[in-house]
Amino acid sequence: MKDASHKRHIAKTVTWRIVGTLDTIILSWIITGDLLTGVKIGFAEVITKMVLYYLHERVWFKINLSKDGKILESRKRHLAKTFTWRGIGTLDTMALSWLATGNPLTGLKIGFAELITKMILYYLHERAWYKSKFGLKNAS
Repeated sequence: MKDASHKRHIAKTVTWRIVGTLDTIILSWIITGDLLTGVKIGFAEVITKMVLYYLHERVWFKINLSKDGKILESRKRHLAKTFTWRGIGTLDTMALSWLATGNPLTGLKIGFAELITKMILYYLHERAWYKSKFGLKNAS
């Protein structure tokens, strides 16, 4: 795998947060029936999710899943990242939704709805960034 810079991970963090926040706002609005609640939950996630996502990226960058000395950069790796990130992200969304609405069931509903939408969106986001050379050293 090519060396990834912090700049790349920060850019991935920002682009994912835009996609993720819009998804959270829309799902929260649909589930609660209240746009303001959706916006509150979406914006509450901005800081927590950006920090968590950046840390997740750094951990995965350091994980050496290699075969014959070459780090795997494949759909399998992206799927594994998708599932680990979704677990972290869903727990964060559930907690923030519960806090914003005062209702743990609403937090569960929003979190479970995101399992499907966010996994699809995250996988597509990973694939798009995999094709991008932005922030890679020695990109050839």
